Amino acid sequence: MILAAVVLTAPAAVAQNLDAGKSPAKLFAEGCATCHRSPRGLAKGRFSLTLSWFLKDHYATSSDSAKALAAYLESVDGPPPRAAAKPGAKAPRSAPRPPKPVQSQ
Repeated sequence: MILAAVVLTAPAAVAQNLDAGKSPAKLFAEGCATCHRSPRGLAKGRFSLTLSWFLKDHYATSSDSAKALAAYLESVDGPPPRAAAKPGAKAPRSAPRPPKPVQSQ
């Protein structure tokens, strides 16, 4: 009887969102970086909605964190940054020049 009273008056367990307050980059680092070295290319060719559904079903603890992670993956899915040119190096030409005209004699 006392056990029933304790169980009935005990506060209910509250579900906790372990991803709350974390940046999408931190979510990637903690949950994805074990298998994926970089977030680049993971969102390539995927729709934002289906990507966030997939992340929610398999990796994220809430739909909000799944959406944030999907947006992050899409934001870094651009071309890789260009390497800085070395000082004194010539800039590559954009297109070859046409040959000089031949002068008649």
